[in-house]
Amino acid sequence: MTVSATAPDGVPEVRRGDDLGPLLLATGVELTDGDVVVVTSKVVSKAEGRVVSGSRDEHLAAETARVVARRGPTTIVRTHHGLTLAAAGIDNSNVEVGSAVLLPLDPDASARQLRESLLALTGRNVGVVVTDTAGRAWREGQTDIAIGAAGLLVAEDYAGRVDGHGNELAVTAPAVADEVAGLAELAQGKLGARPFAVVRGRPDLVLAPGEHGPGAAALVRAEGADLFGYGAREAVVRAVGGVAADALPFGAPVDADELVDVLQRVLGVPARADAEGVLVAGASPVAAVLAFAHGWLPTTPIEGHDRRSDADQLFIRTTP
Repeated sequence: MTVSATAPDGVPEVRRGDDLGPLLLATGVELTDGDVVVVTSKVVSKAEGRVVSGSRDEHLAAETARVVARRGPTTIVRTHHGLTLAAAGIDNSNVEVGSAVLLPLDPDASARQLRESLLALTGRNVGVVVTDTAGRAWREGQTDIAIGAAGLLVAEDYAGRVDGHGNELAVTAPAVADEVAGLAELAQGKLGARPFAVVRGRPDLVLAPGEHGPGAAALVRAEGADLFGYGAREAVVRAVGGVAADALPFGAPVDADELVDVLQRVLGVPARADAEGVLVAGASPVAAVLAFAHGWLPTTPIEGHDRRSDADQLFIRTTP
């Protein structure tokens, strides 16, 4: 199998209102059914009028759903798209000094529009990926990922398949839209003024005309489903604060037995679960912090509940 990425030169500076389809075709690129057209989010944003005056910091709050972590001048946030990015993906490179580029409002919709435009112009059935650059939690450097997609199988599901040794795969699901984005970036480069790329060799990933698929939004984990909803320091601060609105990124509440185990290991005091909740002997503020981080909140024990003393604390799940 051969998979290739070609990034054409000759794309002019993109302005608000520009039609990206004709701009790509004007470079002389010839599309084939089953190709995947990749375009940077910056060019999409420029065409959609998402260039604003001012610095990244001036627009960060409006583009932020919540802060994930802060380290010095770097702020990692969850955007309104559900993406977790430094500075909400706001960029001030390859743009006039004093300006910044915001992410497209709906990258999947942008990908659908470009796909339909290319089909109308060429008659070719292609997939489209809109990309942006992102860091990784445990690795240095950045790579491009898909933040928008249309007409593309964004992830392959290998669950239930059997490998050459007879082992059944359980949760293997390559995020092929992200892999396409990374391959395209190798051809585009960061300073090459090549915002488009054509990835060829995986027509099996391209959906039928008119079938756009779930888009890159399908690759975004729902709030609370990520094991790392906060940075390490931020998780401590949020747990100590105990504000109900901060609970969701910690994930679904653990079962009672798991909370009992945590409380006993950390506090070294008896704890047990019953029909009312989890009761801790001589509960302390630390118990409340631990319970909150595991999806449980303190409540007043019901009258007549079996307690060792009035200092015992009862915890109940935040959700059923």
